[in-house]
Amino acid sequence: MMTLNKKLHHKIFGMPQASRTSPLSHRRPELRSGEAGYTLVALLALMTLLAMFAAAAAPSIVQQAQREREKEAIFRGEQVAEAVRVYYKAKNLRGDTGLPTSIDQLLEGVQIPGRTKKLQILRPSAARDPLSSSGEWRLVKPRSPEILDFVRQLMVYTANVRPPTRDPQLALVQQNMAPIVVSILGLDPSNTSAQSGLSEDSTGPFIGVSSRSKRNSVITYYGIERHDQWVFTPLFR
Repeated sequence: MMTLNKKLHHKIFGMPQASRTSPLSHRRPELRSGEAGYTLVALLALMTLLAMFAAAAAPSIVQQAQREREKEAIFRGEQVAEAVRVYYKAKNLRGDTGLPTSIDQLLEGVQIPGRTKKLQILRPSAARDPLSSSGEWRLVKPRSPEILDFVRQLMVYTANVRPPTRDPQLALVQQNMAPIVVSILGLDPSNTSAQSGLSEDSTGPFIGVSSRSKRNSVITYYGIERHDQWVFTPLFR
């Protein structure tokens, strides 16, 4: 008869012990390795799809950014045109006549009779061209080739009808530009001084501004599709 100690010894040490290594444990590294392979393939496929989507969306993003800059350029350019109109009108109220000769004159404002302070007619931000690298507007002179080309394209856009100005005082400026208008109407093509107009770098009065950027536009301004051909002037608004 076994003693109690021997029974305990038999139970503890005599019985065959289960192996500490499970048969399934040999498969785990293989399964994990396979899962990692599938995960890597899926990740590569996802990255490829994302790269394709990014490449397809990139031109649209660039185009949209240019569209927003063009909208801002038109907004600022028309503010400059309005400032030219107010400047010319204020000069007439003072008994003077003449157009501005620099953007700085528009930024300084004009003195109105009966007012102690100058009337501010142009914001500093509007004095900058968002389309050109220099940020400076090109000044467009009366009788210049730039205004001639703009009016020609404008009349094509309006079915050969020259839009009149709503400001009677600026109508006098239009009369001073009569050779250009006559040439556009085809009455006397030789009677134009546009070719002798002042260049963008010369001094003298200007009737509007345009961008220095020569890029094609995303949007059109009166049917015109190039930045430097957009002329912002109060004459034909």
